Amino acid sequence: MKLVYPACFYKEEIGYSVEVPDLKGCITQADTLEEAIEMAQDAALGWILTAIEDNEEIPKASNIENVKMEEEGFISLLLLDVDKYSKKYGSKKAVKKTLTIPDWLNRRDEKIGINFSKTLQEALLNKIINFKSK
Repeated sequence: MKLVYPACFYKEEIGYSVEVPDLKGCITQADTLEEAIEMAQDAALGWILTAIEDNEEIPKASNIENVKMEEEGFISLLLLDVDKYSKKYGSKKAVKKTLTIPDWLNRRDEKIGINFSKTLQEALLNKIINFKSK
């Protein structure tokens, strides 16, 4: 699953600092703009993965037009590949679940080679990201 969050980039005396305003406390810095973008993606993905593993709500991304800067700088969007980051840095502990699906669906899915575990993980992650608490 890929998410897009706005990030605020500020030029410092040396390098850049970056804040992802939708992810409280998600701030990083780097010497170059290229490193700042990478560090911002890493910080945001770490924030999101930690929230998911701690069973906390993931904030919705703001519309870039609604983001306010604290000082002079620029706003850019970060593309965050949660699945790829989770595979590399997420908890490796797996939990076996038993589920029931209709026989016709099972036969069709197996015929075209769908990976049931991967599909279920992607769907569950999507539900978690898009969950709206009541």
